Amino acid sequence: MDDIYREQILEHARHPRNYGHLPAPTVIREERNPLCGDQIRLELAIVDDVIADVRFTGRGCAISQASASLLTEAIKGKPVAEAKQFSKDDLLEIIGIPLAHNPTRLKCALLSLKALKAGLYGVGQEDEDI
Repeated sequence: MDDIYREQILEHARHPRNYGHLPAPTVIREERNPLCGDQIRLELAIVDDVIADVRFTGRGCAISQASASLLTEAIKGKPVAEAKQFSKDDLLEIIGIPLAHNPTRLKCALLSLKALKAGLYGVGQEDEDI
């Protein structure tokens, strides 16, 4: 793993961006990874079909928490339609560490994206749908 990306993960895990609760979220979605116990709660404030603000809370490994922090930075201010198109590959590129051959870590990294998609589409999302 490249040291720059390792440091980015640790920085976001230790000092997550957009951590906390929104005063009046329009979308709330919580997802859990039953294999490791990680959990993410994503709160969105959508105004005029734009993600005006976003917050998350949760607990788990450094990758799940850093991934949520990085995702919130990426989607804040984006149109909902664009956020719906945000893919697994997009998130993995932002994270910057190779996880494709580590299914357990991959589930951790994608937990926040699963919460985003389920919240925006209003239904449960299977891992294959992300």
